[in-house]
Amino acid sequence: MAKQTFTATATWKENLLVETESRGHRILIDEPQELGGSDKGMNPVEVVLSALGACQAIVARTYASQFGIDLKGFRVTVEGDLDTDGFLNKSNVRPGFSNIRYIFHIDTEAPAEKISAYQEFIETHCPVGDTLANPVALKASQVIVEHPTY
Repeated sequence: MAKQTFTATATWKENLLVETESRGHRILIDEPQELGGSDKGMNPVEVVLSALGACQAIVARTYASQFGIDLKGFRVTVEGDLDTDGFLNKSNVRPGFSNIRYIFHIDTEAPAEKISAYQEFIETHCPVGDTLANPVALKASQVIVEHPTY
């Protein structure tokens, strides 16, 4: 399989609640009450952290046998530092994460040298991790103004 295009649609529902959809799967995304939302779902930056952890877990499961790892369980704890003053336009700081850290919890009896190579492979082959770690072209390709016709 070569180059593929993935698509997701985010639709504002009410207040700060947004419904996202991709391939028929839906996620509700909201902000916590202290940021003006109704707390009906994770906020966008929590979804980014979740996507990173999920992607790493998928890479771990997909390639465990290639590294001779009998994987009994895999969990990732992901945390990121973000100054909300950037989002809230209260100061001239970056609105996105300044740092993201994660801890792999690997349930296996494999030796440390196998785990080290496996960890490095997970980190270098996770598409979400690669997207976060390296610059990517990000731009609006079009703006469509919709309004009801009378």
